[in-house]
Amino acid sequence: MIVTRTLSVSTQGNTEIVDITLQVAREVAAARLASGMVTVFVAGSTAGVTTIEFEPGLVSDFREAWQRLAPQGIPYQHDRAWGDGNGYSHVRASLLGPSLVVPLVEGKLALGTWQRIVLVDFDIRPRQREVIVQIIGE
Repeated sequence: MIVTRTLSVSTQGNTEIVDITLQVAREVAAARLASGMVTVFVAGSTAGVTTIEFEPGLVSDFREAWQRLAPQGIPYQHDRAWGDGNGYSHVRASLLGPSLVVPLVEGKLALGTWQRIVLVDFDIRPRQREVIVQIIGE
């Protein structure tokens, strides 16, 4: 069976990290499947999805790491072409990736003790993000 749901997540942009674990877990519980895979995918080219330990120190470290990897405030060809100032946002999102697959075991997400699913919005302005949760299993 395949169950597809869409979450709507309000973000502030600027590398905001939003814990969406509980929303994803609710959709998994509603699907009433015992085993399979859960794909979490964010639509858009300036956001990504991953897992981290969602605690203030690591959230800060993660944000700072993105500034080192794809800095804001340097020239990007995308900005020259479009003038929208979010070239770094596209680079960061491409490096992170738009999706994540989590095993579904005994009806629950097979996450580690401190592991949380997060949406990272790299864009330069607040957005309403659509996150697609697709549950495949039996």
